[in-house]
Amino acid sequence: MSSQSKIQVIIDSTTDIGDQFRDRVEIVPLTVSFGDREYLDGIDLTRNDFYSKLESEELLPTTSQAPPTAFEKVFSQVRRNGQEGIVITVASEFSGTFQSACIAAQDYPEIRVVDSRSVAIGAGILAEYAIRCVDQGMGLDQLVGELEKKREKICLVAMLDTLEYLKRGGRISKTVAFAGGVLNIKPVVTVKEGEILILGKARGAKRANNLLVEQVEKNGVDYSLPVLLGYTGTSDELLQRYIQASGSLWEGRLERLDQAQICSVVGCHAGPGAVAVAFFKA
Repeated sequence: MSSQSKIQVIIDSTTDIGDQFRDRVEIVPLTVSFGDREYLDGIDLTRNDFYSKLESEELLPTTSQAPPTAFEKVFSQVRRNGQEGIVITVASEFSGTFQSACIAAQDYPEIRVVDSRSVAIGAGILAEYAIRCVDQGMGLDQLVGELEKKREKICLVAMLDTLEYLKRGGRISKTVAFAGGVLNIKPVVTVKEGEILILGKARGAKRANNLLVEQVEKNGVDYSLPVLLGYTGTSDELLQRYIQASGSLWEGRLERLDQAQICSVVGCHAGPGAVAVAFFKA
């Protein structure tokens, strides 16, 4: 188990957090399958290995929710440690993982479950905020209320390198994906109430970077709360280009700009080469 505090923060493997928080959380893995080969996300398959396979294999991988038994294993350890627990899951619209956690928590009155209504780094900033609240001595029931209030302020925006993986996953039509590929269109998307929405499209990476900057500026950032940037694929080169293009957003406002490689479950649909920003709206 991670370093002890009165309340243990528990996340599922679709939640991305900064490296400095990894020893503060327990992670319940989802399952990623390539054909008939199953892997526990983050345990049997590293993120780099996942993205390497994603680019080399013809079959699009599939994902499966974490079962109640996976949560029960962590909950029982929390109980043995004399702790309470707060679970933050991927949006219930995206996965049955939230429901699995709720089922497992029925026998554990010291555990609470919160639907992040987001995913990846969007859920990650909520988990980082939960750790901050725990460190400030917030009680379990107050923490649940605070997280349910703060999740409404989460903004997750991302620039995708290609529409191909959304097409292969059945998230958009083949016609839309084909047009995007021919025109070198880079869509900028967001997650709102468990739904993927296209905010705009730009031709070429430079314009897409500018569009992503515009969307962040439009929403307004609460710089006093966690901010997290993410990327898909084995290289963070495109993220570093975005950071250069968006310097005016961050310089002098944050002590550091935390970054994370986005989870494989989201990578299945976004594909490699995506750049994402998560923050709380001001």
